[in-house]
Parts: sequence; structure tokens; C-alpha cells
Amino acid sequence: MQLPSIAPRKRFTLPRPLGSADALLLARLAKEHAAAGRCLAVFTAEPADAQRLADELPFFEPGLRVAQFPDWETLPYDSFSPHQDLVSERLATLWRIHEGSVDLLLLPATTALTRLAPPSFLAGTTFHFKQKSRLDEARLKSQLTLAGYQHVSQVVSPGEYAVRGGLIDLFPMGSLVPYRVDLFGDEVDSIRTFDPDSQRSLYPVPEVRLLPGREFPMDEAARTAFRARWREKIEGDPTRARLYKDMGAGLAGGGIEYFLPLFFDQVATIFDYLGERAALVLHGKVDEALERFWADTRERHRFLQHDPERPILPPAEVFLPAEEFFARTQAHATLSLRGSDAVDWARPLPDLAMDRGGTDPLGKLEAHLKATPHRVLLLGESDGRRESLIELLRDHHLAVPAVDSLAEFLAGEEKFAIASAPLSEGFFWHEPDAGVAVQFVTETELFATARETRRRRKQEQVSNVDALIKDLSELKVGDPVVHLNHGIGRYQGLVNIDLGEGSSEFLHLVYADKATLYVPVSQLHLISRYTGVSADEAPLHKLGSGQWDKARRKAAEQVRDTAAELLNLYARRAAREGFSHRFSPHDYEAFATSFGFEETADQRAAIHAVIQDMVSPKPMDRLVCGDVGFGKTEVALRAAFVAVHGGKQVAFLAPTTLLAEQHYQTLVDRFGKWPVKIAELSRFRSAKEVKAAVDGIADGSVDIVVGTHKLLSSDVKFQRLGLLIIDEEHRFGVRHKEAMKALRAEVDVLTLTATPIPRTLGMALEGLRDLSVIATAPQRRLAIKTFVRTEGNSVIREAVLRELKRGGQVYFLHNEVETIENRRQKLAELLPEARIAVAHGQMPERELERVMRDFVAQRHNLLLCSTIIETGIDVPSANTIVMSRADKFGLAQLHQLRGRVGRSHHQAYAYLLVPDVEGLTKQAAQRLQAIQDMEELGSGFYLAMHDLEIRGAGEVLGENQSGNMMEVGFQLYNDMLSEAVRALKNGQEPDLLNPLNGVWGATTEVNLHAPALLPDAYCGDVHTRLNLYKRLATAEKPEQIDLLLEEITDRFGKLPTQGQTLFDTHRLRVLAKPYGVLKIDAGPKLMNITFRPQAPVDSRRIIELVQKNRAIRLGGNDKLRIEREISQPADRAHYLRDLLRHLGQPLAAPA
Repeated sequence: MQLPSIAPRKRFTLPRPLGSADALLLARLAKEHAAAGRCLAVFTAEPADAQRLADELPFFEPGLRVAQFPDWETLPYDSFSPHQDLVSERLATLWRIHEGSVDLLLLPATTALTRLAPPSFLAGTTFHFKQKSRLDEARLKSQLTLAGYQHVSQVVSPGEYAVRGGLIDLFPMGSLVPYRVDLFGDEVDSIRTFDPDSQRSLYPVPEVRLLPGREFPMDEAARTAFRARWREKIEGDPTRARLYKDMGAGLAGGGIEYFLPLFFDQVATIFDYLGERAALVLHGKVDEALERFWADTRERHRFLQHDPERPILPPAEVFLPAEEFFARTQAHATLSLRGSDAVDWARPLPDLAMDRGGTDPLGKLEAHLKATPHRVLLLGESDGRRESLIELLRDHHLAVPAVDSLAEFLAGEEKFAIASAPLSEGFFWHEPDAGVAVQFVTETELFATARETRRRRKQEQVSNVDALIKDLSELKVGDPVVHLNHGIGRYQGLVNIDLGEGSSEFLHLVYADKATLYVPVSQLHLISRYTGVSADEAPLHKLGSGQWDKARRKAAEQVRDTAAELLNLYARRAAREGFSHRFSPHDYEAFATSFGFEETADQRAAIHAVIQDMVSPKPMDRLVCGDVGFGKTEVALRAAFVAVHGGKQVAFLAPTTLLAEQHYQTLVDRFGKWPVKIAELSRFRSAKEVKAAVDGIADGSVDIVVGTHKLLSSDVKFQRLGLLIIDEEHRFGVRHKEAMKALRAEVDVLTLTATPIPRTLGMALEGLRDLSVIATAPQRRLAIKTFVRTEGNSVIREAVLRELKRGGQVYFLHNEVETIENRRQKLAELLPEARIAVAHGQMPERELERVMRDFVAQRHNLLLCSTIIETGIDVPSANTIVMSRADKFGLAQLHQLRGRVGRSHHQAYAYLLVPDVEGLTKQAAQRLQAIQDMEELGSGFYLAMHDLEIRGAGEVLGENQSGNMMEVGFQLYNDMLSEAVRALKNGQEPDLLNPLNGVWGATTEVNLHAPALLPDAYCGDVHTRLNLYKRLATAEKPEQIDLLLEEITDRFGKLPTQGQTLFDTHRLRVLAKPYGVLKIDAGPKLMNITFRPQAPVDSRRIIELVQKNRAIRLGGNDKLRIEREISQPADRAHYLRDLLRHLGQPLAAPA
């Protein structure tokens, strides 16, 4: 390829090469410039291209120092500040450019328009200190304050510091970890990194670089200058503007970044940092991208400029105009890549797509590899994908060597190989003069899907409810578990035992009278957690006694009766004709696209399930269980649309006035374009409005009504109710539920909740109601950091200030209305900076509404409230919640309250304050511990399971079941129940204790006579290992095993042989199960396959096998003996897989 040499002040245009070839071109170009000591800056028209190039460049040129300059990811003039991590990364990149340690800088062209702090500010506020250097503590403190760092008592995010005696904790901007500096007198004795979560020190480092804490100064002089320039440049009364007042109090309000020019006499741009010698590349249609950005920005400015509380600067002060941007590029040597003309050195590839349904899926690739004279390099996106591809090729008898890098491949002799690199599209690199003709084939060509959709699919497999319940990762030593064949024992950890064929890993269980049982990890599907009563009271069984059989038998008899009752209920329900809604897909699509976010996989699945239920004539009764802020409301909106479209009325029931009001607003927004009449029944409406709404409901002119339990009162009569939506179901009492049931008979019911109460959850798990779980978080969500602390002024002050300093808002929960005024006075003394508002349920409606609206509009930044906020109100800029007397709340309530924050992509904090952490009751301590452990997103469902364990699981039908349920545990009871229902549905008598039956299942045992485990050195954490073993043991399809292989390889690196054997074992198990294989015993010299009686296999095929192969013999009625010497376990597994495939498809069981 000809690299153009461009003189400064000149511009040269080349066509943009296809696929990922632009990364190859830029890598070559940057290498050339780096050799001459110049930096190359690439401005991309599409922001996604910057990220893609950053991923792809290291593959072509591993030594390049590539940096990305991220965008703030806020809208122009937003009232939000950008995420701290983004600011941190921006500062780190600017410093690297300033120092000259970047060869290639990538940034979206629109990001380059934002004006920046001048380089002198960065140079003046950045400082280093090394081990053994002198450090004056007082000077350091003033320097940190000058640089905008915040003094706290415990460091958790970038831009904070804490001083304790001779220790200084710092979290520098631009750093991934915080540092702990140990002073000896005034000399730096040691610098170590530490973990912000556990606050433990990790490893020593020689020096630390401290960048400024923000992109602007925050010392006294800078704040005074800011206010002076404000008065000079912005019209109107400055005392009305909140940002101006906050700046006087030393707070940087949200969105302060868009007032950057007021901090400096002279602002800079990215070009000032790059210097005069830098070369530039304009990637794609940059001019069009800039025009679009400017059109949007002018529009926003026009829209927002007249707010007296938040005046804004004209766009040209904050952003570079497009003309000025191009004028600044003229001083540099500029290469423009645009247009799609063909280039000779990067050619398209032939069609190699896999034909999934065909007999030979990889036929095109195989034919191409045989026919092509060129070298071919296959690329998996990550190491995990590479392993999966190798496995796929091996299944089609293609052996492809793996290489580690492009250089290794070019230097080697192999005609084709496989490597891992995240290229998004392949191409044919053809440079005969340089002796290169390589075809890069990526997964995009093989699977004919774009990389983004594959990546999304991988992130978002739909959560499987069963797996959520059967998960073992939370097991602690001493927890009770149920073994299908031996009963309840206590888990004691994982142990390695050598049985003469290399060591294997076992689960160590202890039963009554200290009896011990070791369970191989490949049989974890026989083990489940025991839920029924709390862990300490679980009844242990005696090994070898008839106790467990007796318990099983009793439970089985019981289950049969319950199942019959269940079926009766199903039948009654199925006999009632509901209404089958009809709707036009075209209108539905239009409504769906007005949802401003991308649906997560679980959300899509839930919406699909709900609409299927509504279209079918049976009445729907579905529970959608999703965490706070995971988009349950959207599921309800889609359902409401379908119902209204079919000419039915919809009732939307919410537990509190505030929530009803919010749903009303959402509905009015989303149905704005449609001819739909929406009414609200709640305390916020006057008597006249309520009467009008009730009349409208009765005469059918109102289509959707939102309300609190007033909806259930006897004077509300619906003309044609078709759908009832119940939000936050766990908040309604029994009386209300009875009233709902009366409505329920023929109506479709959709229930939404984040934390189902144990009874509801039990019903859903037993199949009385349909259940959809939404457990995947929307993208860019962070988990909420949760702290339990003893209440004290310093803790409260720090928690509130940490939020106010980043321009956010705080909820302060005080759940005693009598004393809420006293608390307000105390807070006002403690926090003079805060603008406090009070909200509780005993205020007059109008006033409550006003307070909430003001809080949403950010006129107050601290809301002192009772639990009235528990349900539903959504304030994205409020990201800290402080709960006083947290020990008084239940688990579900704590979870709901915590879910009020963390609704944007900022880090949210929850502080649970208790009078004394040491003096808590056992149950309160357990609850607070559980909620602290459950920081992951989507944990509402797990919490409900925990609640089920802390309180015990009762039975849903009848009174007498809980005893038997305790004996066998909740899960097993459920498995037995679903098996019984299945049998009765097919008209068979359930035979639950038959060992060949579903529950005690015909499990397939596979022994390859080689160690099969994940070694300690490979994956050290016991919990993780246990979880992976369990997921492998419960996998039912080969695809699930492939995904696990990818995940494990990506997390821990290439699998060792023992791990490979573990996967081979499970692949065999999954393949052999449909053939009715009970046991596979494969030694190096002799292999046995044992089938169950009446196995679903074509006997002619078996006879054929025996006749054709001398090594295979029949050993009795149900056994094949294979005398063949195969020394490698992987080869044995492969041989057996082929053998089973020769038996044809398993026969369908006779109905």
C-alpha cells in the first residue's frame, strides 16, 4: 500500500478501505509518524468507529501507544455532570498528549469541538511524589484542595482523599486504583495501592502522579473570578441562578462543565494540546457529523436560553464552530479517508457464511481453504471465541493451528491458522510486492452477523428462572444442601482426592452423626440448595437409614394431591373464555419505537410473553419480576397499548398517590400521539375531576385509568375492562387482593414487582401463575455501593456532601413523621450548603405534589422524607440515599428504597444508618448483611429467594403441606410437583419414586478415567468454581456448554487439560442423554456404554455397528463393549461422540 507523505498545511484524500482494513492503514501511518517523533490524531465521524479502531489497531501494530479521548456523554447544556471515570480518563489522556507519550490519538470529531482548560492549568495542578521524597502534609492538603480533590473519611471514587495520622489515602484522577501513602515524619515511607471496597492494602508502587480532580480549578480565587465573569457575560439577576449561588458555597453544580469559559481568561482546544507537528486524519464524513452536531446544539440553546434560574452561554463560547475546526486543521498535514472506491491492497472476501441447517455447515469454508492459493487467518473475537471456533472446526474434522499474533503468522509457514483479535470485518490483504497475500476471515463472515449484535447477544442471554433459583454460588460452608439420593446434609467445602487416576475435585458433605459423603463435581445436578427453614434448623438425615426414603415418599403422596388440585384450578381457568386481543402490528411498531431506549433481552422476552398471553383466548395471569429501574413499566405500557387497540379499557393500579401520578404522566407522554383518553383517580385530583373520571369509566369514554386503591371501590364500574395492571403488588393488603380477584375472573392480569413476597413467588414457581424475570440491567448501569454505618454527624455530612459536590440530589429517609421537623433543624445546622425540602404522607396533597415537583426540577437538593418515596418516583439526578434506623426495615423494603437511586449511569451510594452496628438483633444483622452482599444489579429476585429462606417457605394450597416441604426442601418439592402435574396432564398416574423417572432422573454418568476439574491455580475462588461446576452439570444443550467455555476462557485464560476433560465429559453427557445412556465408562484400553432398558435407539443400527467394527461387541442386553486403545481422554471423548452419532437420531418415546 502506498502511504502518502503529506507536507504540513496540505490535505490529501484517499478512499476509505473496506472492512477493518482502515485500521491496518492507520497502524502503518502512525508507525511512520511515530518514527519521526510525531503524533497522529484521528477524528472519526462516527463515535463508534473510534472505539472500534482502538480495539483493532493493536492487532496490526502491537507496539503503538494508542489513546482514546472519551466524550462527556452528556447532552449540550445538560444539568448533569459527566461521570467521574470519564473525566478521569479525559484528564489522563490530555496529560499523555501533553507529555508526548501518545503515538495515535482517537476521538469522535464532535468531541474535538468542546473547548478545554488551557495546558497551563493541567501543568500547574499536576504533581508527582516518589518513595523517600519529602512531603509537607499541610502543603499537600492545600495543593489537593487547589486541584479540586475532596476531603472524605473513606475514599471510594476518583478525586477524593482522606488523611488519618501518618496515612494519606488518595484516589488520583486517571488512575484505576487508589493509593495509600505512609509517612514517616515528613518523608514518604511507602506507597501501596488498596482495594476501595474492603479498604485492604494490595501491592507497593514506586511513585504516584496526581492529576487535577476536575477539568477546572475550584480554589477561592477561581471561584471569585468565575462569579465576576458570570456577572459580566450573563444577563439577568445572578442571585436567582442556583449555579452562581452554589459556586459561592464552594459547590460545583451539575452541568457546570458547560460554563468552562467562565473559569479561565483564555480557553484551549484539543489542537493546543496536539502541538504544531501533529498529523491529522479525518475519518469518514466529518463535515456532515459536525453540521448535525451544530444543528442539535443551536436547537437546544434556543429551547433552554430563557430559564432565569439556569441561564446558559452562547454555543460558540462553549464549542468550536465547524468553520473554525477546519481552519485549525489547515495548519497540519491532513489525510482524509472518505468514499468507498475500491483499493487494490484491500479486497473483498468470497461468501464463506456457515449454513446452519445444511448437512455440511462449514462446506463453503472447507472448499475455500482447499481451493485458495493464499494464506488464510481465521479470527475469533476473544480467546474464548477462539476456543469455541477450534472446537467447531474440530467437530468438522478441520485441524487448524492457533497462533498468538499476526507477526507470528506472517513469519511462520502455515497456510491457515486461527488467532484471536476483535476485528469487526474481514478483508483480503493483497500486496504481492511486499510478498503478502493474507485473507482475514472474522466471525462476521463465518456467521453472517454483525459483531455488535453478536456481542449484545452474548451479554444478554435471557435469564433463566430455574438457574437463578438453583444457583450455588452463594453457598457458604455449613449451609444445608439436598442430595437427591441421600437427603439433607451440610456443605463443608471442595476437596481434592486422588483415586488413582490423577486428582479430582469433590464436594464434601456431612450428614447426621458426622457421616461424610463426597460428591464428584461432575454430578452436581444431584445437589440443590435447601430452602425451607433457616440454615441452623435444617433437619439433617442419617446416611443409609430409611429416613430420607420415608420423607420422599410422604412428600410424593402429598405432591400428588396438590398436583390434582392444581390441575383442577388450571382446568377451571382454561374453561373460562377470556378475550383474545387483536392489534395491528404496524401501529404497535410505531408505539414501540417511541420508547427511547434499547430493550434488554429479558425485557424483550417479557414483552413477547405478555403479548402472546393477551392474543390467546385464555385469561392471562402473569407476574413480571424485575429489579427497580429495569423497565417493567415499559412491559405494562406495551400491554396497555394492545388492550386499548383492541377496544378494551385498562386499569392501572398503583399503591401510592405519587406513583399513580408518575404513571399518569408517563402514559400521557407515550400515548400523546394516539386518540386515547387517560384519567387518574387519586388524592391529587379534585372531587369534580374524580367524578368526571368515574362517569367516563362507566360510559366507556375513558380508555385507561390510573389510580390507587380507590379504583377498587364499589362505585367504580367498568364498561369493558380488558386488562388490569398491578404495580408493586407486594404493597397491597389482603382486602385489596380480594377486590382484585373479583375483577379477575375474565380479565387479563399483569402484575409488576421488584421483590415478590414469598407467597407470590411460591405460586409463580409452582406454576400457578406465569413468571417473567427481567434480570439484565440496561447498559451503562452501575451497581449501587451500599454501606452500613453507625449514625453520627460526620457520616451524614460526608454522605450528603459527596453527592452535592458532584451536583446531585440526596434522599434522607426519616420514618417518624412526629420528629421529622426536629431532624430538619438538625440537618440545616449540620449542612448549611443544602436546600432542604420535607415530604411525608400526612401533608396536604397539593403541598406534597408541589414539593415533589420542585425536587424533580432540582430546586431542592436534599429531600427529607418518610417511606412515601418507596414506590416509583424517578429522579435520575438523585444518586445518594441515607436511611436513618435502617434496622427497622424489611429486606424487600430496603431493596425498594435503595432502588430509588442509581437510575442514571452515575455511581450511586446507599448509606444504611443504625444506632449501633454492634448491637443489632440477629435478624436485622442478617438483613443488612444480605442487602450489602446483593450489590449486583438485578438482585431483587435473589433477595426474594433469601426472604423465602429467612422466613421459611409455606405452601400455597391447603394448610398441611409445610411440614413435608421442610423435610425435602423447597426446590425438590417444586421439581416433584411439576413432574406430577406433567404426568397427570398426559393422563398417567405419577410414579414419582421410580428411579428412571424425571425427578430422580435418568442421569447419565460419564467417566473418562482422567482428572476432570478446574485446577486451583487456574481459578482460585471456590465460590466461582462451584458456580461453574453447577452450571456445567445443569447444562442441557451443547450451546450452553459452548457459551460457558467462552466465558471461562475469557475470564481465566486458556483451559488446562483437566479443564478440557471436564468439558469433554459434559459434552458427552449432553449428547448421550437422549439416547437413554445410563453410564459411559471410557478407560484407555476398554470402553463401556450402558443403556437403560427400552432405550430409544434403533436396534438395527447397533447390530450394524457390531458387524462392521471388530472392536465393538455386545456385553449383555443393554451394554456395548469397545476394546480399543486410545490413550488421550480428548480423543476417547471424540471417538464416543462419533459413535453415538452413528446410531442416528434417538427414537421418539411412544406416546
